[in-house]
Amino acid sequence: MADTRPQLTLLLGDNIYADTNDREVMLQKYNTLRSLAAFQRLQSAAPMLAVWDDHDFGVNDGGSDYALREQSQQLFQDFFGIPQNSPLRQQQGVYSAQTFGPPGQRVQVILLDARYHRTALRTGPRRTGGPYYPSTTPGETMLGAAQWKWLEECLREPAEVRLIGCGIQIIADSAGQETWANMPAERERLFDLFRQTSAAGVILLSGDRHWAELSVERKLTEYPVYELTSSSLNQKHPRGTPTVNTKRAVPTTWHEENFGQIDVNWTSDDPVITLQIIASNGSVPLATQLKLSQLQPD
Repeated sequence: MADTRPQLTLLLGDNIYADTNDREVMLQKYNTLRSLAAFQRLQSAAPMLAVWDDHDFGVNDGGSDYALREQSQQLFQDFFGIPQNSPLRQQQGVYSAQTFGPPGQRVQVILLDARYHRTALRTGPRRTGGPYYPSTTPGETMLGAAQWKWLEECLREPAEVRLIGCGIQIIADSAGQETWANMPAERERLFDLFRQTSAAGVILLSGDRHWAELSVERKLTEYPVYELTSSSLNQKHPRGTPTVNTKRAVPTTWHEENFGQIDVNWTSDDPVITLQIIASNGSVPLATQLKLSQLQPD
């Protein structure tokens, strides 16, 4: 990853596998990651922004009932160097946003926390991806009220490209795994928000699945919204069986170690955005190009 000379590195969760109710165990695992020469090199290569998923949040498939979530947030923000006086230290959850580049070439990065406030998922007979099923129970939430309000404010800020990252997939079908499709009202609310704010240039990023794929939602917004899922960096899944996803933009999935790369070429009259998956040997098993004009509301 460092050899690609990135301008910005995004980590979308499972950055450590804490899986503990012991603060000291979690701290030790962050210290182990901090000590790795390769990780230090990546940190020094470019600015790094991060959000968590379940295992670095602290518990597999965890949500708002995780007892250690406040301490977990503190350790996460300590590790990623969030200043003690930052407003991010005052909120509940590790969601964040930053915008890079001059007017006309602004890239807004929004990282969503789908753990701290997420209510319990509905369970049933286990499928290939896991035991979770869609639910429309009143009051359930993926982000919580404060984060939803913050997200709307972010989407109303000026930007040409908006990269929205989340630990779990947003577009993919519910096939047992954790996904936004398990809370269809929340998923619809997200796409409604894209429309209501006239947010242009939205591209979704996710991890979690231990394989890579490209999904697209063509019906819920005024333009196609693509989602690049890249995972895992170094935790190849022994099963390697993709769950059902009727939203795949291409049939190809990739099951070896990988990372995602987004390149925005501003030099043409219609800027080109390249989304690709890069394997550990440097090959590119999955890639697509989008023109910025394709990502505009009517």
